[in-house]
Amino acid sequence: MKKTLLATAIIGALGASAAAQAATVYDQDGTKLDVYGRIAMGIAGGGPEYNNAGEEIDDGAEFVDVYSRLGLRMSQEVTSDLTAFGRLEWRFRADERRNGEAFRETRQSYIGLQSNQFGTFQAGNFDSFYNQFVSLPFDVYIDQGLEFAGHPKQSRGDSIGYYTPDLEGFTAFLQLKHYSERGLTEGEQTSEGAVVAPQGGVRYAQGPVTVGLGFVEDVQRGGGNGEMLYGLIGQYQFTDQFSARLGYEFRGNDSGYDLRGANDENGYDKVGLGATYTTGPWAFTGDFYNIERDDAETSRSWALGSYYKVSSAFDVFVEVADADAVSRIDSDTRLGDLTDDVYWLTGARYHF
Repeated sequence: MKKTLLATAIIGALGASAAAQAATVYDQDGTKLDVYGRIAMGIAGGGPEYNNAGEEIDDGAEFVDVYSRLGLRMSQEVTSDLTAFGRLEWRFRADERRNGEAFRETRQSYIGLQSNQFGTFQAGNFDSFYNQFVSLPFDVYIDQGLEFAGHPKQSRGDSIGYYTPDLEGFTAFLQLKHYSERGLTEGEQTSEGAVVAPQGGVRYAQGPVTVGLGFVEDVQRGGGNGEMLYGLIGQYQFTDQFSARLGYEFRGNDSGYDLRGANDENGYDKVGLGATYTTGPWAFTGDFYNIERDDAETSRSWALGSYYKVSSAFDVFVEVADADAVSRIDSDTRLGDLTDDVYWLTGARYHF
């Protein structure tokens, strides 16, 4: 699948992508197996000072795992134009000893067929196509900072998807996720019954321009509010070192939404603006969002990141983010007002 220019810029600066570091352990007669992964650890602190109930909580510093993982990529040439492939990826916690838990999450597990002429079909547990083709330009942070829909959005299991080959810069995509109630008793079943959540759209990537337009039916079973989500997100690569991105995302409002235990947001409008600058082994990112939610005050969000490539396999980083930033700065604004709820993370990663 073709990567966006922004992702390519950051990968070039850090030299840390799984694809670049993967070790080929078998490659014969058109059959290939790659092993890849990373061990990542850091120190995190800050963030919200109060929980949802308004009770004060501890937001002090902590030694943390930063999404360490181990994965396999498999492929076999069926014909000169058709390739069968599979991917399996686990997450594990690297910051401390764990008993009875070799891996804590099966992050990716899917199979598929890829044709240069007819496109790619896959099924299983994989990243949301909306994220891969629309919101990816803003998905540059290791931890917090992305306010647009991310890789789990109405995805992560029981999904099938298809995207076309590159057609003069255009790629169309469609994904369906199935929420089943098979095996549930009458008392366990929901009022919705079995649900299929579709998402789709089109991306244009040619030269310095990348623009994605997509939709997701944000069903309640997947943590949504039952309304449609739409996004128009793009980026422009001004030079080999500097790129800027701009995006808009909208989700409709359902005033009757009252699903217990799910996300209690109703509709919203989000506008995001960001940029990435790379120089030598360094990469710097910055993003700002203006978020208007139904029946709530307009909020601001920002994130900054700095990354340094020590070697082709080792990098260090610092990220800071505020999901509920001060909306207005004047003579009465105190330093504490600006630093309230600011989350920070610093650490290192070794890729293999």
